[in-house]
Amino acid sequence: QVQLVESGGGLVQAGGSLTLSCAASARPFTSYAMGWFRQAPGKEREFVALISTNGGITSYAEFVKGRFIISRDNAKSTSYLQMNTLEIEDTAVYYCAAAYLRWSQSQADYNWWGQGTQVTVSS
Repeated sequence: QVQLVESGGGLVQAGGSLTLSCAASARPFTSYAMGWFRQAPGKEREFVALISTNGGITSYAEFVKGRFIISRDNAKSTSYLQMNTLEIEDTAVYYCAAAYLRWSQSQADYNWWGQGTQVTVSS
């Protein structure tokens, strides 16, 4: 069983920044691509960002390009989502996920999920 634990969510004002962390128990951590997804009330969970196993390749949803940065520290078995210039529309529960030896933006391809962390952006 792979455990993913998100942290760093909270309440921020529009235009502000917040960094989410996802600590993983996956071994080896480098066998997993790490993704971030989010789900707003009344909406489907959607892809936000993805980083390859070694961190060499990243992919972002169009609505966060230029604002969010996904990264990973393999020595710490942790994935991060740095969120800048937050907008009210970014309010959602954010989930980190791990995909074993996969490169995919589809949540169906992710084997393991964190519990989610709430991000609320206020005006």
